[in-house]
Amino acid sequence: MALGGAVAIGVMTAVQARINGVLGVRVDDGIVAGLLSFSVGLLALVAVISCIPSARRGVGRLWRGIRENTIPFWMLLGGACGALTVSTQGLTAGVLGVSLFSVGVVAGQTLHGLVLDRIGFGPAGVVAVTPGRVAGGVLALAAVGISLSGDVLAAAPLWMLLLPFAAGVGIAWQAATNGRLAQRVRSPLAATLMSFITGTVVLMLAAGASIAFRGMPDALPTEPWLYLGGFLGAGYILLGAFIVGHTGVLLMGLGSVLGQLLTSVVIDLIWPAAAGPALWQVIAMVTVAVASVLIAVPRLWRR
Repeated sequence: MALGGAVAIGVMTAVQARINGVLGVRVDDGIVAGLLSFSVGLLALVAVISCIPSARRGVGRLWRGIRENTIPFWMLLGGACGALTVSTQGLTAGVLGVSLFSVGVVAGQTLHGLVLDRIGFGPAGVVAVTPGRVAGGVLALAAVGISLSGDVLAAAPLWMLLLPFAAGVGIAWQAATNGRLAQRVRSPLAATLMSFITGTVVLMLAAGASIAFRGMPDALPTEPWLYLGGFLGAGYILLGAFIVGHTGVLLMGLGSVLGQLLTSVVIDLIWPAAAGPALWQVIAMVTVAVASVLIAVPRLWRR
């Protein structure tokens, strides 16, 4: 069930990436698009938490921990990585396509997830680096190599290809950090709220700097679906805080990779992007990603 939740995180991430990518293109500012997405998610979380007594008690414990300095400051910073993720979506996904964006995220999640599990940073503690987990990570990285073959490097600037990798590193760290905070305050909803508050503040500062240098963004689009990315972000961050203690950081990352790539294929086939990979690359990437999950979790096929 936990692995299924990780796959669901990947599905929501892929859909959010395309929504925020289109929003970034429409307003001509990926950082402002990220701020809009995070703001919507924050409002949704506040509405949900206000209706759930246990979540309100969790927020109370969070506030007391902050006020009394019993919660380490670094536990409050997971949302900064979320801000990086949605900004990267807004800057790159509309041009690269969701599949190519996703494989960059795969590389960052895989490498950092393996490291975080080994040092015991996540709520699951130290997770052994088994040959299967290493092989799964290597295969996930192989998917990145497939994505960069052909004419992709000629169609998009290098910085645009590196940003998704940085976002993947941030996603792994955010999941581990939010999982630790959820354990501390005994409420994944409260931890998710803290993540969105931090991310919104970071994005407000970044958006202010972007507007100061580039000027005001284009007029905001009126289609309601372009603002659904925030709801999806709240959903997968909350789900990640629930399950990372059961899966470890790397396994949750590999499961989400599987869901993300499969969904990315569907999205890019229906709605291709200017610099997206060829169909053979997409099929090869998904095949390798599926193999990476099966190898990393051998108990799935031993049963």
